[in-house]
Amino acid sequence: MTLTHSQQEDPVRKVVVSSIVSLDGHVAGPGGNVMALPMDAFFDEHNLERQRHADTLLLGRTTYLGLKAYWPAIAEDPTRSPAVQLDPTTAELHRETAQRNNSLRKVVVSDTLTQADTDPWTGTTTIVRRADAHDAVRRLKEEPGDDLLVFGSSTLWADLLHAGLVDELHLLVGPVVLGSGLPAYGPGPVPPLHLLDVRRRAGSDNVLLSYAVRTG
Repeated sequence: MTLTHSQQEDPVRKVVVSSIVSLDGHVAGPGGNVMALPMDAFFDEHNLERQRHADTLLLGRTTYLGLKAYWPAIAEDPTRSPAVQLDPTTAELHRETAQRNNSLRKVVVSDTLTQADTDPWTGTTTIVRRADAHDAVRRLKEEPGDDLLVFGSSTLWADLLHAGLVDELHLLVGPVVLGSGLPAYGPGPVPPLHLLDVRRRAGSDNVLLSYAVRTG
């Protein structure tokens, strides 16, 4: 699979980061425990909303393998999802999320992943080595298409953010203080941000903060 895209109406292409973070700026707890964060219905709905605006996922190896291990089965039977088992009314949301995860292009930045690791997503996966990641993302941004969406993959998006390649941050801030764990932004200064939107959802204590990244 090559990094090419079909012609779209909108020539402007953005790199959009979507992540859940704690109040003290962690994307995972000690030992990389992402379940320490409150991934509720608001989290699921926002993820699907961002997918609907994207045609490509930019992912690190760990996030890619986690998504690949989970979502293909959910597309066939949403009741396999623990979230659907808790709330059957979310079945169609999870089915659509799974179908989009299956069909969207995946560009994975990794020095160790091989094509043998990509089944059943081989046909939609491109592997980019870390040394080539910035140039690959710049090329993708110059091509017509929908958003380039980064889910999870905090090491990747922190690197792209510091390199001036991220256009928007959508941070779902959960009401937890983890104290330690995996920091969201990594070392180095973060570019100036401009607040675009603040959203809440009834029944959720999470708050969605959306920012444009000011570069140049």
